[in-house]
Amino acid sequence: MDSEHGKNARFGMVIDLDRCDGCGACMIACAVENNVPPGHASATERTGITWMRVAAVESGQEYPAADVAFVPMFCQQCENETPCISVCPQNAVEIDPATGIVGQIPQRCLGCRYCMTACPYHARYFNWRDPAWPEGMDRQLNPDVSPRMRGVAEKCNFCHGRLHAAKAKAAAKGSREIDPADYVPACVESCFQNAIVFGDLNDHESEVAKLARGADTFRFLSRLGSEPKVYFHSTRPWVKEMAESTLTRSKKENGHG
Repeated sequence: MDSEHGKNARFGMVIDLDRCDGCGACMIACAVENNVPPGHASATERTGITWMRVAAVESGQEYPAADVAFVPMFCQQCENETPCISVCPQNAVEIDPATGIVGQIPQRCLGCRYCMTACPYHARYFNWRDPAWPEGMDRQLNPDVSPRMRGVAEKCNFCHGRLHAAKAKAAAKGSREIDPADYVPACVESCFQNAIVFGDLNDHESEVAKLARGADTFRFLSRLGSEPKVYFHSTRPWVKEMAESTLTRSKKENGHG
């Protein structure tokens, strides 16, 4: 989004893993906001749709040193040689130059699922069935977000419906600059622990930009060089080391399919 000074935004997040208690409120809020249908009875982790998944990760140490961290994982909004964009034959994935958001365009998607294979964060999902809701729930859908059809991939887009609403509100006031208070993704709004901070990383005075530059802040799989715009924070050394290694999940994992 162009600001009044001609500067584009780079929306991103910082998630404090020392605050996250794995309650799952962010997952529910994400699904409700973005019209993600309930999982089919036969859905598995591979065939279900969960834009945001909170995984419980163990330190691997014996008691009393044993520890667990809860990691919300979703599209990391990569901005350098974005893997999913690089492999899509339909140009169904684009980075918005005005916001830095990696968007998915379902009307262009042919369902090849190359993007799912390329995503190093396993943060993309495929619609194996037409969306369906229990009786009555279909009347509660978010009118600002179109449900996706069978045969296309989808993912987190930082709640684009809320961004459009914020833009419309700003335009009604004769401004091209949105009020940050008008654009808050559902996961951020729902977090009881205030573990997720969202905002413009290009605004160096914003809270999210300061946290991204702070100590004990890191990104998952940063060695890939894809420059994700989602950062994590933890003062626990093993958590930061885990971000660059293979995850060892506990037997109990929060998620829905």
